[in-house]
Amino acid sequence: MPKSKLLFGKTIGIIGGGQLGRMMATTARHMGYRLVVLDPTPNCPAGQLADQQIVASYDDMGAIKQLASVADVVTYEFENVDFKAAQYLAEIGLLPQGTKALEMTQDREKEKGLLKSINQPIASYQIVHDMNDLKRASEAIGYPAVVKTCRGGYDGKGQLTLHSGADLVEVDERLKNKDRLIYEEFLNFDCEISVVFTRSVTGEMIYFPIAENQHRDHILHLTIVPARVSQKVIEQAKEAARVIAEAIDVVGTFTIELFVKGEEIFINELAPRPHNSGHFTIEACNISQFEQHIRALCQLPLMPVIFHGGAVMINLLGDNLEDYFAKVDQLERAHIHMYGKDQIQLKRKMGHLTFVDSDRDQLLATLKDRQLI
Repeated sequence: MPKSKLLFGKTIGIIGGGQLGRMMATTARHMGYRLVVLDPTPNCPAGQLADQQIVASYDDMGAIKQLASVADVVTYEFENVDFKAAQYLAEIGLLPQGTKALEMTQDREKEKGLLKSINQPIASYQIVHDMNDLKRASEAIGYPAVVKTCRGGYDGKGQLTLHSGADLVEVDERLKNKDRLIYEEFLNFDCEISVVFTRSVTGEMIYFPIAENQHRDHILHLTIVPARVSQKVIEQAKEAARVIAEAIDVVGTFTIELFVKGEEIFINELAPRPHNSGHFTIEACNISQFEQHIRALCQLPLMPVIFHGGAVMINLLGDNLEDYFAKVDQLERAHIHMYGKDQIQLKRKMGHLTFVDSDRDQLLATLKDRQLI
């Protein structure tokens, strides 16, 4: 990693040019950094704000070396970075985040194994390679259950909910195309929350307020902050984050998604990066998840977080974009973020809205009254 603090004028390389990279770039720009983005799509959202875009696939080692030749530090906007490329960047000291968090979060089997080894609460699961494994898992764990791919998949992609043995036929088809699947207990949880935090290279951790997430068709629709959970749940969630962060030596902004059932928590997924559920931090806090991330990478001091008191973030998809902008006169309190994507598509994240107030419950009541949520 860089041997000293990186100040304005230095160059940050970002692998991945989507909306998370764009928001990193926006922050880095106002802090005075130069930017190089590597992404296979020309004029990608982050590339629009960069000094240079390297148009190449993520596993193109020639392009990775080109990125390394011009960047003083490198980060990524998603966990499906080519692992060989990440190892190369770490070995030459350009990837402060290292590779352990990537290694764990790129593979659900490794991620679950890590969480189990450090005694973190998770749903019961088994790894299946064939139909015999699948039958054993279904007998041990039962129904309903969720089957997921071990690698890849996001926003519900690669997942299937099973209600009975009749659904195993479809899983068999997936096993023919995938080497491993994870068979996981379906939790009848009360809500989902996420812990977004940032950790420095020296181990200092700063938490953002715990967020409550609501999904539609497996895609995050709404984030409510602060989450409507007890102080006990908040403390458990933060302690889980601390244990996980120390186990894999997290550097930068990191996110943990958890299910809440009564006063119990169950860790669902880890994301070694800023997260959709943390977008509220841009306007609702004195510092965003993205600026805190840049500070950690460049070895600048992390900033204590001050929160306005209430926030609601709504994802704008190709499905609902037109509906929300038809109500533009009712959005006078909304911070509007559009991601610069070239095509509007169903289920594709096109932007988001953030509403901020000093009182969460009053904000929710106002938005419901206006039929915005």
